[in-house]
Amino acid sequence: MKLYLMQHGLSLSKEEDPKRPLSRAGVEDTQAMGRFLKSKHIKIEKVWHSPKLRSFESAGIIADCLGGVSLEGREDIKPADPVKDFPELIMNLGKEIMVAGHLPFLDKLASLLLSPREDSGIIKFTNSAIACFDYGEKWRVEWILTPALLP
Repeated sequence: MKLYLMQHGLSLSKEEDPKRPLSRAGVEDTQAMGRFLKSKHIKIEKVWHSPKLRSFESAGIIADCLGGVSLEGREDIKPADPVKDFPELIMNLGKEIMVAGHLPFLDKLASLLLSPREDSGIIKFTNSAIACFDYGEKWRVEWILTPALLP
């Protein structure tokens, strides 16, 4: 089973737009990541996203690029939400999923998947970055990609 964690694309500041939609660069970077996933024949069945606009837009871009992906807004993946129950929720789902979210939620979830502590700081996300995790006997990182690293 694979899990993809993605930080939302770069958004506008609160001063530019209080709803904080994706900026042009955020849209372009997220589209580039989606095209990369498609070129590698990555299959994602569902994208969980937070209720924040920038997360919803990022999830939609990935879903559009890959096709056949369902979106599910979740109230429990906002920036400061707890992560302790997420490994079990993901395992129980039994699908190839992506979580499109925010910091510090994603950093804490990645740390908890890879170590006993959510504050270990093993992975640091950037806008539109994706980390792919694989589950065998335990979770492991398969790859991490940022827009700057795209070919």
